[in-house]
Amino acid sequence: MRRFLYQSTISASPERVWEWHARPGAFERLAPPWDRVRILSRTGSILDGDLTELELRVGPFSVRWLAEHLDCEPGRGFTDRMVRGPFAEWTHRHAFEPAGEGMCRLADDIEYRLKGEPWVDFFVGGAVENRIRRVFEYRHRITTGDLELHDRYFADRPMKFLISGSSGLIGTSLADFLSAAGHDVCRLTRGTSRFPEGVSTAHWAPERGELDPRAVSGQDVVVHLAGAGIADGRWTPGQKRRILESRVKGTDLLARSLAGAPTPPRVLVCASATGFYGDRGDLELDEGSGPGHGFLSDVSRAWEDAARPAIEAGIRVVHLRIGIVLTPAGGALQRMLPPFRAGLGGPMGTGRQYWSWITLDDLLAAVLHVAASEDLSGPVNAVAPRPSRNAEFSRTLGRVLRRPAALRVPAPAIRLLLGEMGDELLLASARVRPTRLVESGFDYRHGELGAALRHVLGRTAEEAE
Repeated sequence: MRRFLYQSTISASPERVWEWHARPGAFERLAPPWDRVRILSRTGSILDGDLTELELRVGPFSVRWLAEHLDCEPGRGFTDRMVRGPFAEWTHRHAFEPAGEGMCRLADDIEYRLKGEPWVDFFVGGAVENRIRRVFEYRHRITTGDLELHDRYFADRPMKFLISGSSGLIGTSLADFLSAAGHDVCRLTRGTSRFPEGVSTAHWAPERGELDPRAVSGQDVVVHLAGAGIADGRWTPGQKRRILESRVKGTDLLARSLAGAPTPPRVLVCASATGFYGDRGDLELDEGSGPGHGFLSDVSRAWEDAARPAIEAGIRVVHLRIGIVLTPAGGALQRMLPPFRAGLGGPMGTGRQYWSWITLDDLLAAVLHVAASEDLSGPVNAVAPRPSRNAEFSRTLGRVLRRPAALRVPAPAIRLLLGEMGDELLLASARVRPTRLVESGFDYRHGELGAALRHVLGRTAEEAE
């Protein structure tokens, strides 16, 4: 039997840390993004007898894991025991111990045994323990960071959030992030997405212009993320029309409905994109910079203009111009990982183009920050403080993965494969600065590229050397 123990001290009471773990969304927040984990079913939470069944994807294979919760001591800890899964035995005790006034020592104490001992343990036991360590280092960083953030924003009382696009990567993550903190989250849905029992939803049909203002009334914060994916397919005329209309029609409908709601929200946070600035070479850009040229710039301008009915109704509106979101769970980084892990990655085109990026965790924090900052309205760039040239990005990713990253992808090949989309998403240069975020006091968890990639990929600084 092997034993693994990981501990850290958190600036929160044991009772508060326990409550965070017991809420919906906490498990999803703790699941590392490099592991493909999906909850198949859940009964209850972390109380005695509650069950959680998971699916873990390992390469082309999937493994099911059924865990039973027991020995629950509210405010002090709980245990989960593997009933069925990839280990011969697995018992995990989560302990929340007082560590001084307002402090908690969080301890994850695991006893486990591999199937096929002793030979399997001899050959892969060390690798398994290293993987477990990476997971729990990540979990403790998330727990500490999330609790500190929620202490800073809306700590006095839970808020009511309405999220459109809540079945997408950012929307799903935001809903989990807010729910674990105790906020009341309602998902604005077309009715085609399936959510777990007990999840609050409101219905709309933006393609038909249907949204009852009463269904969106009484919310404190509305976060609008809905829109067809810009990288979901080659930009044919039909796809470009869907991308534009999904953003403009949806935003206009939501803005008009909020303006006519009996109780409008305090703030509407609308997603936009750094594509607003177009291809601007080495020019430094901030929120005062004008729009560029190209399809994404045109879309972003129309997208932001569509929120005008809410502004005219006196609702504070923030246009969050989002850069490349770093997470292996989706987006650009997910697509880049297979060739880079195979040692076949490298710069795109000249590699001199600037990529303005932000980690998913910092983006979620930025949403909370602009929602709470009553003096912020209009455009706000959601990017890290220092954008990276594509060549630097490629070298850093290769170093973190401990793989060569010297195979340049010629610009003509990108244009041949992706057409206009390749030019605007991969080859365009936007050196964007988060001036308004920084000046309003936003604190980044991951402002440096190497540390950001190590965090989202579960690598230590020593592993990346």
